[in-house]
Amino acid sequence: MTTVVPTSEEDPVLPVVRFTAELSWADAGPEVAEPQVTRLCMEAQECMAMGRWLDLVSLMLTSAEIVFSKVSDKDLECIFTVICNLVSKLENPNEELEVAKLISTKIAQQQTDKPGMRLKILFNLYNLLEGPDSRFFVYMQALNLALNGKVTDHIVPSFQKIGSFLKEWNIGVKDQRNLFLTIANVLKENRSSEKDSFKFLTKYLATFSGEDSYVMSEAKEEAVRAIIEFVKAPDMFQCDLLDMPAVGQLEKDAKYALVYQLLKIFLTQRLDAYLEFQAANSTLLKSYGLVHEDCITKMRLMSLVDLGCSESGQIPYALIKDTLRINDDEVELWVVKAITAKLIECKMDQMNQVVIVSRCTERLLGQQQWHSLRSKLATWRGNVASLISTIQANKVVEEGSQGMAIR
Repeated sequence: MTTVVPTSEEDPVLPVVRFTAELSWADAGPEVAEPQVTRLCMEAQECMAMGRWLDLVSLMLTSAEIVFSKVSDKDLECIFTVICNLVSKLENPNEELEVAKLISTKIAQQQTDKPGMRLKILFNLYNLLEGPDSRFFVYMQALNLALNGKVTDHIVPSFQKIGSFLKEWNIGVKDQRNLFLTIANVLKENRSSEKDSFKFLTKYLATFSGEDSYVMSEAKEEAVRAIIEFVKAPDMFQCDLLDMPAVGQLEKDAKYALVYQLLKIFLTQRLDAYLEFQAANSTLLKSYGLVHEDCITKMRLMSLVDLGCSESGQIPYALIKDTLRINDDEVELWVVKAITAKLIECKMDQMNQVVIVSRCTERLLGQQQWHSLRSKLATWRGNVASLISTIQANKVVEEGSQGMAIR
């Protein structure tokens, strides 16, 4: 098979045009193929001479799918490197965006055919672009290609830079929603981190604030998804979903009110409330794939945390036994589980049968909790300032005493 080898003597565009044209017309026979190949090469030369880069890119992409099906990965990368490099000739951001859309849309068209190579080409194109709108468009194409082509491993590492990307792209709320939700879906497909998927899902939900009910309703399904993911996750015990309008709309929703009630139980109530809810809504829980035994385990831990936050720092063993509905010999086991999950810091006083709590994790992470934290920090700051003043005052007195002793 012929291989594309751009040389330094001529622009690599024309060899690529000729190579792809010959490939496209190979089955037609030389009498038909040669005039067509010549025509395409002349059109390419005309586009280059007149600076019609969008037309040139369109011409070169005409046989893109044939190229993908017939050439090696090495040749593919070479051909599309030449095509993508044409964006460097564009000075107008709008033209760059049009060319970026044209190339990335064509590459991402067949998402299950060589998705890894297609993704590599998109990354190459992204790095050649300068305009933030062009870069964002290509990144979204890459996200959807990775998701639908099931090559999410290749794009997940880029999520660590999303903060800096957002500053660079400066995109609006609708684009942010699309970005956050797609990333959440990619992470869910990748199964790399349920917490990271949940984090981006909550970022998506947080963008709905102050909109009318019609716009807010767009987020209903994802709000339900976030609730179920939180309840299912064995290692997530804290969230701010109850403070989000996108989630709050479910409270009086005819279809999803019970799902909202379930979230409220997990974040504000104890095991007895969950057991009562489960007895009345077992079919609902099963329909969302929730396992009763797993929910009990999580609610026991969250109930224990709630006891630690509301019992003045000391929890009697008997109260833990009754609240968690366990046997006497299981109390310390559940306390150890809570410590292991880093939900509480405490000591077990076996003599007096109490757990002495020094720190516990708040289940809710909303405005009230932030105000409480701010108040505690202010108190701590005041105490530190007072301590420093006392130390300085004592130092002055000590230095004065030493001076008198010298005389």
